[in-house]
Amino acid sequence: MFEEKNLLKELILKTVTKYAVLFAASAIAAAAIISQAAHAEPVAMGAVKSPVTVSEIWVRPTVPGGDVSAAYMQIKSSALVKLIKVDSPVAGNIEIHNMNMKDGVMEMKAVDAIEVPANKMVALKPGGYHVMLMMLSKPINKGDNVPLKLTFEGADKKTFTIGVNAKAGAPSDATAQVKPSSIHRQ
Repeated sequence: MFEEKNLLKELILKTVTKYAVLFAASAIAAAAIISQAAHAEPVAMGAVKSPVTVSEIWVRPTVPGGDVSAAYMQIKSSALVKLIKVDSPVAGNIEIHNMNMKDGVMEMKAVDAIEVPANKMVALKPGGYHVMLMMLSKPINKGDNVPLKLTFEGADKKTFTIGVNAKAGAPSDATAQVKPSSIHRQ
């Protein structure tokens, strides 16, 4: 009887150990999959791997009573591409803009596209290239997520789209300030 109890304890211990090891291995595998998905590059619509990586995506919260905002980001591509269009369900009108100084006055004007050279980072930032979100359906508040659909054109003239989410707020290093009276839109 004593030996049967010891055999039973040993069998239970082996079984529990076996399942604990399997559980730990499953948990490690699941964590690896989740971690990999959290750091995945955007994939173009249609399940084709995109040459483009988009990072540091943010939008400005709207001022009280305002119906415009701007989106900023870093874009890098392994191949030459152009950002040709941006869509979002939160805006009735979206344009790609560039700002620059002309005769001591900051000008802002719409551009047809932003070229992203192969293996180069292009920054959309305050005081430079950016995406204007106009005719907003509702105010954008700090912390809101704003979905954006970025359409790119490759050197082969084929287009692809990447969906991203922009967080409303400002990065800690975004210090560019433009006085409203010095902006001219063309």
